Amino acid sequence: MGLPADLGRRDPKPSRLLRIVEDSTVDLDDLLVQVGRGDRLAFDRLYDALAPVVYGVARRVVRDVGMAEEITQEVLVEVWRQAPRFDPAKGRAASWVVTIAHRRAVDRVRSEQSRRDRDQREALGAVPAAIATGDEITAGLDAAADAERVTAGIATLTGNQREAIRLAFFDGRTHREIAEHLGLPLGTVKTRIRDGLVRLRDAIGSPEVTCS
Repeated sequence: MGLPADLGRRDPKPSRLLRIVEDSTVDLDDLLVQVGRGDRLAFDRLYDALAPVVYGVARRVVRDVGMAEEITQEVLVEVWRQAPRFDPAKGRAASWVVTIAHRRAVDRVRSEQSRRDRDQREALGAVPAAIATGDEITAGLDAAADAERVTAGIATLTGNQREAIRLAFFDGRTHREIAEHLGLPLGTVKTRIRDGLVRLRDAIGSPEVTCS
């Protein structure tokens, strides 16, 4: 039950999709009740009917195609798990699912912002100087001796480590953004930054830093 192949290229209008779904001949309330009883065929039909709506809600909140697709899958899995709790006397099935979708999308935005804030805090505590473009990170140092130590530390880095650290600290990008920019796995980016910071720490005597 994957998402339609062209879903990411659509311009979803959640409210319009919701009206279409609610006005259709498909009894979503009954389907969701059946899903709550463990009916997988009913879930297949419910999935096909509501996946575009869930995706539309997620897309409007997170503004990212890939993330919206992930959220859509997560929401529909949650619908399967939470279906026994649905009470048609308290509301429509489509609205119930949309509420779940919106909450999950908002949670993802908050999580990403927390990740960004954490990466920024790590950046501020990792290197006691502003990192400039290219191979130089001496801007903002108070003493020439410190500048020489930092320059020497940068010289010990590999080109890949230097690039990853520059993107993280000078450009202010999150680990996920760097991975997308470089076309690399997230774990590879984290490893390059962590290893690079360890080398810098040893070279300039900074406090120990971590890269989670």
